[in-house]
Amino acid sequence: MLYKMKKNLNQKLINLIEYYNLINSNLLLSDMPLNRSNKVKTTVFTGTKEEKLNKLKKKIQLIKNCKLKNSATNLVFGDGNINSKIMIIGEAPGANEDMEGKPFVGRAGKLLNKMLEAIQLDRSRVYITNVVNFRPPENRKPTEDEIRRYLPFLISHIEIINPKILLLLGSTALNTLIGDEVVISKARGKWIEKEVGNIKPYIIASFHPAFLMRQPEQKKLAWIDLKMIRDKSKSLRI
Repeated sequence: MLYKMKKNLNQKLINLIEYYNLINSNLLLSDMPLNRSNKVKTTVFTGTKEEKLNKLKKKIQLIKNCKLKNSATNLVFGDGNINSKIMIIGEAPGANEDMEGKPFVGRAGKLLNKMLEAIQLDRSRVYITNVVNFRPPENRKPTEDEIRRYLPFLISHIEIINPKILLLLGSTALNTLIGDEVVISKARGKWIEKEVGNIKPYIIASFHPAFLMRQPEQKKLAWIDLKMIRDKSKSLRI
């Protein structure tokens, strides 16, 4: 009788294990937070770095049935030095960016320029892009669906640039690449070393310049983050 009970219990355990394997239970039972970037299928591009970027840009231009694209004036792809080892990611283009086709060219962009100058950097020494490549109407935040749709492009973008340091400006960039369980106020000022696509840069989050314009008292914290980037750049000999 006892043997039969053990046998039935073992069989139930086996069935349970097989069931969880079928539904990918490592995602359900793991105590690690879900990360969108780990599940994203990206396109592998060939050629030089410039050729890869051009192919990625063309792929984004060809996207169909996208309300963001249909309501925007221009694709806002990237700006700066494609060979830089420092990559900056913001949220989405605004009105000025939509008109010029470049990221961070409005008031927030001017503040970003000053922030970079404070640590002896400028746009010729960094590379800049956004989570989504078209301006959301009324400068609203990108929706979850929009972020999910553009995430493969973003990860491909990061893989092509292959930075050693990745600066995430604002909660949208942070949550897109790190996860929804973290908030910018607690995540900033800390180095995060993790895989994004097939690379593993040093990641740091900081406040978006647009937020700093609304909350100037937070600039002192952003300055700490900037100094961390400056010091990490020196240690990595960037």
